[in-house]
Amino acid sequence: MNTRNAALTRSDGTPVRVLVVDDEPDLAEVVTGALRYEGWDVRSAGSADAALREARTFRPDAVVLDIMLPDRDGLSVLRDLRAEQPHVCVLFLTARDAVEDRINGITAGGDDYVTKPFSLGELVARLQGLLRRAGMTRERAAGSLLVVGDLELDEDAHEVTRGGDPIDLSPTEFQLLRCLMRHPRRVLSKTQLLDLVWSYDFGGQAHVVELYISYLRKKIDSGRAPMIHTVRGTGYVLRPAHR
Repeated sequence: MNTRNAALTRSDGTPVRVLVVDDEPDLAEVVTGALRYEGWDVRSAGSADAALREARTFRPDAVVLDIMLPDRDGLSVLRDLRAEQPHVCVLFLTARDAVEDRINGITAGGDDYVTKPFSLGELVARLQGLLRRAGMTRERAAGSLLVVGDLELDEDAHEVTRGGDPIDLSPTEFQLLRCLMRHPRRVLSKTQLLDLVWSYDFGGQAHVVELYISYLRKKIDSGRAPMIHTVRGTGYVLRPAHR
C-alpha cells in the first residue's frame, strides 16, 4: 500500500461510506479490511436482500457489488439501489471471463468494474476515482505521526522510534509496522497483511508475513516488553506494552 499524505473523506469531513456486497466471506473480509485501512466507514452484506436492507439504513456513498449473488443478480440490485439512492457509485465485481456480465453491468448503469482476482490497490484506486468524479469527497490532510504506547512512526519522514530510540527499518518492514499501528489492538490475519502490505491478489505466501513479523520483532521488541503478539490460528496484533 502506498504512502498516503491525505485521506479521502465525504464533503462534510466524515468518513466515506462503502457497502461491500459479496457472498464469499473471505473475499468480503479482505476487501472490507482494505477499505477500512483507508479510513472509510465500511459494512458488508452477503446477499442481495441483505445489501438493500443495509443500504437503506447505512446510506453508502459507494457500493462494491458482486454481479453474481445467491438470491438475485447484481444488476437487479443496482436497479433497486438507484431507485432509492440515485447518486450512489457502484463498482461491479465480475469473473475474469464474463465479458457479457461486464457489458451488461455498465449498460445497466454501473460506474465501473474490476475482474476477479484483482489487486486491492486497483480496487481502492477505482473507488477513489469514482467518488472524486461524483464530487462526493474532498481531501483532508492526515496526521503523519502514528503513536502506540512508546512506539512512534512518522509516515512523512519514514522514521520510527521506541522510547525515543531510533529504529532503522527496511521499506517493507516500515509498511508492515505502519499497517499494524493503524489498527492497534486489532488482530490482522496473514491474508489481510499480505493484501494490505504486499498488495497480492487474494492468496499468496503466508510465510512472507511470518518472516517479516520476525524481522520486526527483533527490531521493535528486542530487549523490551513485547508489543507484537501472535494470536494463534488468527494472525497478529500490536498492543501497547505492559508497564
